[in-house]
Amino acid sequence: MTAFDADLRSLAAQTTLSRRTVIATSLATGFALAVQPVAAQTTITTGTDGLTAGEVKIPTQDGEIPAYRAMPAEGGPFPTILVVQEIFGVHEHIKDVCRRLAKLGYFALAPELYARQGDVSKLTNIQQIVSEVVSKVPDAQVMSDLDAAVAYAKGTGKADTGRLGITGFCWGGRITWLYAAHNPDVKAGVAWYGRLVGDSSALMPKHPVDVAAELKAPVLGLYGGADQGIPVGTIDRMKEACRAAAKTCDFVVFPDAPHAFHADYRPSYRAEPAQEGWKRLQDWFRQHGVA
Repeated sequence: MTAFDADLRSLAAQTTLSRRTVIATSLATGFALAVQPVAAQTTITTGTDGLTAGEVKIPTQDGEIPAYRAMPAEGGPFPTILVVQEIFGVHEHIKDVCRRLAKLGYFALAPELYARQGDVSKLTNIQQIVSEVVSKVPDAQVMSDLDAAVAYAKGTGKADTGRLGITGFCWGGRITWLYAAHNPDVKAGVAWYGRLVGDSSALMPKHPVDVAAELKAPVLGLYGGADQGIPVGTIDRMKEACRAAAKTCDFVVFPDAPHAFHADYRPSYRAEPAQEGWKRLQDWFRQHGVA
């Protein structure tokens, strides 16, 4: 079972959209238990030299949620990128992505978007993560928390939210598409192997293919041709929906890459498409004013 296969199962869940108490008040240390042991030979570790990096708290209507922030230690304000977690939450890999972006001159911010539903870092298998936490996370809550993250970033005086981008992986790839349709201030998005179609539910009323006409920013989709959870046919459907709505979307499908090909700490990692995708991310953000 891939991480994306597990993500699919969250479609069946139903909960109310009432206000919730924040449960996870701090970020995970290291990698989530469900991904152990990590592939040490390929794991990329980005240092904090020249950076200001660490955990911060983002005010929301339900209380503070934890987030990881990384930015250059001097200068600013910096162009801003929201980093949206995989199914495993804001663990070490997502923190490292933030530091990689900070090394490029960005204010990178990754809010813990499961904070009200639970701490997935201590759960030992994907099925448990889905049933106990991810299946209970409403899209509306996620959109609101990302809005709060942008407001927090702007309030620091170090983030130029007039140059706002978003990128996300797996679960976060789908969210990247949705947020690009939600927030008119987003200049560009890069979605890594995010699910594009699905059944509607109370928590997830729409999917990327349903909001293509509402996209407010150009989005680049990076996908694997060997991804067993995201058929190439669904990518074609999204392409057509974007084309019909006259939206600026581009797709790169790496023919032999599986799901989670950017996740350097997992066996799914493929160095060549991961590196090419990272280069394309940088080019896309520069091209569309997030630099």
